[in-house]
Amino acid sequence: MSIGYSIIKFNPRCKRIWIKNGYMYDKEKQAENFYISFLTYTDSLFNSLSTGKGLDFQSIQKKIKAVCEFVHLDRNHIVYVMQTAERYKNPHVSHSVRSCIIAIIIGIYLKMQRHQLIELGVTDLLCNIGALSLSGRIYTRSEGALNLLKSGTDTEKKILFDHPMYAYRTLKSFNFPLSICEAVLQHHEHEDGTGFPQQLKGKDIGLYAKILVVAGFYEAFSMEHIDGIKCGHSGMLQILKNSGSFNVSVIRALVNSISIYPVGIYVLLSNGECGQVIDIDKENPRFPIVEIFGKHLPYEIVRTSKELSISRPLNNGEVENAVTDN
Repeated sequence: MSIGYSIIKFNPRCKRIWIKNGYMYDKEKQAENFYISFLTYTDSLFNSLSTGKGLDFQSIQKKIKAVCEFVHLDRNHIVYVMQTAERYKNPHVSHSVRSCIIAIIIGIYLKMQRHQLIELGVTDLLCNIGALSLSGRIYTRSEGALNLLKSGTDTEKKILFDHPMYAYRTLKSFNFPLSICEAVLQHHEHEDGTGFPQQLKGKDIGLYAKILVVAGFYEAFSMEHIDGIKCGHSGMLQILKNSGSFNVSVIRALVNSISIYPVGIYVLLSNGECGQVIDIDKENPRFPIVEIFGKHLPYEIVRTSKELSISRPLNNGEVENAVTDN
């Protein structure tokens, strides 16, 4: 099943447009194509590296420049596509692409300069190249890097602990900027000193690395399905639950840019109606904009508030029932 089909199948709004007009909503299609092309590019990049062909900073920089421009112009639709797309065949590629996009979104909110955003994106895309030999368990909510460091095999523990240093040495050997190399080395460091490999704290950790660790943690907890729900919401809750490990300004940037209920997620409102988050209110990201579906034709768009709030995410069965009702 293609990514495009999964969007049509599980998004009532897109399904309605497909049936009536015979084509997918243009903005979503553009974001889908962009996302697929980025996955394909990264897959090829990692394959080249594994076969000893090396890494070319200039070409990667050019690609990330295009990614920054797309995300800056259309953040909501790319977040939506990441929320609704099916799992990619290679978890290392998927994690690198998704966390890179999330890091750029955070950097844009923090008003980083253009060259900094590009460096940030390059860093996030490549920071886990030392762990490509591991299975995808490194990115699961039940295991993850820190848990595998405690309970994994001796080989897993060694690769995990060493992979920031391996990536640092690899990128230095290809003459990547020192700012990128140092951020790669620090991308698993935590504000409270519980990270690795150097157990750095607070001000000793660079800004790129502070963003990378939040983006990577959020992505890992957002990728899986829990009780039939794609867990963008769960990822945000886990960030807030472990807030002591992360920089406060970076957490705020993530929440304000993506919201606790990200674009694309299906939700139950406090009045019992079902809908899908379609936009974030920049002035008040706690209350995203929701398109109601089900019994309403045409679909109604509402701004959530204290009076009309989101109760919880919907699972796939509840979404399909609501679509059937329509």
